[in-house]
Amino acid sequence: MKRFIDQDLLGWKINPNRKTLLLRGARQVGKTYSVRQFAGSFDYYLEVNFESDREVRVFFERDLNPDDLCRNLSAYYNVPVIDGKTLLFFDEIQACLPAISSLRFYHEKRPGLHLIAAGSLLEFALKEIPSFGVGRIETLFMFPLSFDEFLLATGQDQLYQMKQECGFDHPLNQVFHLKLIDYLKQFLLLGGLPEVIRTFLETGDYRQSQVILDQLITGFEDDFARYKERIPASRIREVFDAAVAQSGNKFIISKASETANHAQIREALNLLEMAGLVYRVFHTAANGIPLGAEVNPKNFKVVLFDHGIAQRILGLNLSEYLVTPGFEAVNKGRLAEQFVGMELVKNLPKTSRAQLFYWHREKRGSSAEVDYLVQKENIVLPLEVKSGIQGKMQSLRLFLQEKKIPYGIRISRENFNQYENIRVLPLYGVQNLLHQSHP
Repeated sequence: MKRFIDQDLLGWKINPNRKTLLLRGARQVGKTYSVRQFAGSFDYYLEVNFESDREVRVFFERDLNPDDLCRNLSAYYNVPVIDGKTLLFFDEIQACLPAISSLRFYHEKRPGLHLIAAGSLLEFALKEIPSFGVGRIETLFMFPLSFDEFLLATGQDQLYQMKQECGFDHPLNQVFHLKLIDYLKQFLLLGGLPEVIRTFLETGDYRQSQVILDQLITGFEDDFARYKERIPASRIREVFDAAVAQSGNKFIISKASETANHAQIREALNLLEMAGLVYRVFHTAANGIPLGAEVNPKNFKVVLFDHGIAQRILGLNLSEYLVTPGFEAVNKGRLAEQFVGMELVKNLPKTSRAQLFYWHREKRGSSAEVDYLVQKENIVLPLEVKSGIQGKMQSLRLFLQEKKIPYGIRISRENFNQYENIRVLPLYGVQNLLHQSHP
């Protein structure tokens, strides 16, 4: 399964100034699989799993000197550890805090060694480390598959290339546009978690993929007990469900739980965010850039890290979805807006934690909201998301007039197009928006 992060890993490999690489992201997004695939470009590969190979933890309890650690690991696994030839992978590193502490020493003492670390719920372990290698470790964030990665996984390389060459003044042939819409409809139902996609590609059975989604949801919920002892797993689950139910709307703390106070709800939401399961979309006044300079932290929306998980929790009717023309069935839970939010996250730079923004104005008789704002070539671009092909775009036009911005983006089921100061982007084209130049 082709992943765009593969190119990032290859770039890291050949960079003479590389540092130890920390691969971060929610569970089940494919971190271990990608590293194992990447290992094929090395002469030797040594994988240390700190959950399954608990005996090796003792090496890190004695000494954190990289030379000694490499010598011991090489002997234990009978794999040579040679700078420039061996990929050393510390997986599930959250299970061994001293191993996390050791990462900061490799850049200075073994700069020629290729070392990658990853783990489940890694963000919680990092909070336990008093000093964590600032300037000695680099980070890549990983997410579920994007729509473009899904296209490549289904073998639609030509269709992907055609999409890449399109723009607002150069729409796609309608035949291929409709074909992309069909693939998008599949993707909205499946989500981007690799195991779900792999199951569908192997079986062609939506229902089996939905079973995998149910199993993954259970696994994520089982993890809640590991987040923090003083927050009951049941409360985290309650807030998690509330985040899905309120997706696409301003998150109302008081509606998230009938029993928890506001502080407990905020803490549970923070934990879900640390685990990579939710992303906040903060309200900003958007009077200029950077957008984060005018954020109101009390006003935010929440999107789930995977729209397949979201639709399953929301109880999307599979039979209805498959026979209903268009995207009418995805309106429940504003799934199209959820999808666009995560497509933005997946296509932003992966070296730092992604930030999402929106704008709203709450005035009696004159309320308005723009779903997303992105910074593009030193201007603010407002994005309005529609699951269908109709809409008056009053909020978008109001925002353009009030902020004196030359044009806005409507994201919908339509083909690439433009009229007046509105440019139309198909739902499948978010990557085009972020990676192409638009005067």
